[in-house]
Amino acid sequence: MEFPGIVISALGGGSGKTILSIGIIAAWRNFCKKIAPFKKGPDYIDAGWLALSAGQSCYNLDSFIINKSKLIQSYCFHSKNSDISVIEGNRGLYDGIDISGLTSTAEIAKLLNLPVILCIDCTKATRTMAAVVSGCIDFDKELTIGGVVLNRVAGSRHEKILRETIEYHCNISVLGALPKFNSDDFPERHMGLVPTQEHSWALKSIAFSAKIVKENVDLDKILKIANKNSKSNKKDLKNKNIPDLYPSIQKNKKDRVTIGILKDSAFQFYYPDNIEALIAQGAKIVYLSPIKDEFLDVDAVYIGGGFPETHAKQLSKNRVFINKFKKFVEKGLPVYAECGGLIYLGEKIIVNEKSFLMAGILPIVFGFCKKPQGHGYTIIKVNENNPYYKKDTVIKGHEFRYSKVLEWRGNNKDLVFSVIRGKGFINKKDGVCYKNVLASYTHIHALGTPLWAESLIKKAILFKKNKKKV
Repeated sequence: MEFPGIVISALGGGSGKTILSIGIIAAWRNFCKKIAPFKKGPDYIDAGWLALSAGQSCYNLDSFIINKSKLIQSYCFHSKNSDISVIEGNRGLYDGIDISGLTSTAEIAKLLNLPVILCIDCTKATRTMAAVVSGCIDFDKELTIGGVVLNRVAGSRHEKILRETIEYHCNISVLGALPKFNSDDFPERHMGLVPTQEHSWALKSIAFSAKIVKENVDLDKILKIANKNSKSNKKDLKNKNIPDLYPSIQKNKKDRVTIGILKDSAFQFYYPDNIEALIAQGAKIVYLSPIKDEFLDVDAVYIGGGFPETHAKQLSKNRVFINKFKKFVEKGLPVYAECGGLIYLGEKIIVNEKSFLMAGILPIVFGFCKKPQGHGYTIIKVNENNPYYKKDTVIKGHEFRYSKVLEWRGNNKDLVFSVIRGKGFINKKDGVCYKNVLASYTHIHALGTPLWAESLIKKAILFKKNKKKV
């Protein structure tokens, strides 16, 4: 079994690789090809756009959070029923967490033996770009750079000089040239592109990107590069018996639990792997909106990240949801929350000097800054008792937040994680615990923290049984 694919990378963030990736996926999909989209690194927003353009879930590949054997298995498992896979890299091609390039896009490309399509921002440059491309090719001879796409080209004369110079000096094909276009087609916020849930013109933007790519990029040649390389894929990528990532566990009907996931325009940052891991454990998933819904009688709640600050007024107004939610928490409802979910569980948030009440479950007041207050990979160690992790467990994850803790009136024993790497909640601590609630700034991935789903389900089963006794 072969899994043809490409990795789209660049020299750095903001170089155009997301729009190129979206355009290639959407254009191929218009040609009735089934595309398996992937995003390298911990990312929700770009992954959401890639998923929308492909018409199916986008899965994250990250060698810091997920071990390499699981990463390969994930790529194979999610690629096996598709015509081609597209992996969008992050940051620059060789950017990693150390001098060896650990966790870089190049590392992923080599691990999966996939060719890289390099998207280069050519703003106010010509022949120098040949030196840059040559450097990328020579920097790691084990990496295959299959071709180059020029971005932000000023016109036909600019393109001609770039194309001729790069192909002559680098012995590599220029596969296309994208012109400059209006950034309003892809408005940005904290982490690059805004979430698709908040962009009413998302499908229009994707169609625009597909049109631009179809008119300016040699899609047939990229497809040939991907297919040619797949014939030399590693033996472990040809395994026809790819095991399920999350083997289904048969639960007794009486043990089947319902997990409520808060998901709307305020809370949207969820890895599909995490939800699929819960389903594999026998859970029924229901989605709730704390903006417009009433709280339902569920057996556990999972709250991911998002932008509660942009929906503060609506979240604060829905006291019917909050009051019922709080009553269940006091009865022992299991709740697992990440970042935006942590903020929602607090007492209030201050946005532009205005105060908005939140769920009031945790004694915290949050404020917001213009610059990130925590950004990057995290390593946390479990130091205190909590509902989901054993003591001394080490967890790898990531954080990205603009919020900060203005007031914390809890007990330090209620902070169950010590932060080995990253910023955390406060004073190198994270993981706020109250009854069966655990809320943290660290996002986890189910492939990297496999016991998370099992622990949440166990607590949900116990809560369900106790409800019946009352």
